[in-house]
Amino acid sequence: MSYVLFGDKGSGAFCVEASLAEAGALVAFHEISLEKDEQRSEEFRALNPSGKIPALKLPSGEIVTETAALLFLIAERHPEANLLPPPGSPERGQALRWIAFMASEIYPMIEIADYPERFATDHKAAAALKLSAKQRIRGRMLLVEAAAKGESWFLPGGFSAVDIYAVMFSRWRECRENGWREAHIPKICAMAVALSERPALKPVWEKYFPLG
Repeated sequence: MSYVLFGDKGSGAFCVEASLAEAGALVAFHEISLEKDEQRSEEFRALNPSGKIPALKLPSGEIVTETAALLFLIAERHPEANLLPPPGSPERGQALRWIAFMASEIYPMIEIADYPERFATDHKAAAALKLSAKQRIRGRMLLVEAAAKGESWFLPGGFSAVDIYAVMFSRWRECRENGWREAHIPKICAMAVALSERPALKPVWEKYFPLG
C-alpha cells in the first residue's frame, strides 16, 4: 500500500514527498489548491482541523500532519533512507535541533508573510506586518546558513532531512525575491544544487521547482 500526500506545489508538501522519494516509498499525490483556498474547506478540515497542508495518510490509514513531525516519522519508518544521522550521535542532535528551529522560527512567519491580512486589522498594518515577517524569515535563514558545516550538505556527515527542509524555505518567495538567497545564503544554494541532482529526488524537484 502507498502513502497519500495531501498538498500543493507551493507548500511544505515538497519536503514530505522528497523524503518519501529518498525512501523509495509509493506516494499518491492529492492536490489541495492553495489558490482556491481548498485547505480551509470543510472536507479537508475533516483530515486536518487546522486547515493547513501538507497532511499525510499512512498506509495503515492514520493521518499525520506538521512537516517536522512528518520528516521525523518518515526517517523512523524508513531508516534505510538515512534521512537522519544514527540515534545518539552528535549529528543526530544537530539535525533535530535545526529542523525544530526552522519549524518553530521560520514556518510560522511564512503564513504571516503570505497572509498578513489574517493577522492585521487594516491594509497599512498588514503591509508592515508582511515586511516584518519577511525580515524575520531572512534573519533566521542567515542563522541556518551560519550553522551549516558540511561541504555540500548542512551536516559534515552528508545528506539529511535538514537539507531538504532548509532548501525548501530558500525556494519560497521571501528568500527568492531580488536575488537575496544567492547573495546571502550561498551554502544553502549549494545544498539546493546537490539536492536537485540526487536521482531519487530529481523528479520531485522538477515538479515543485521547475524553474530551479
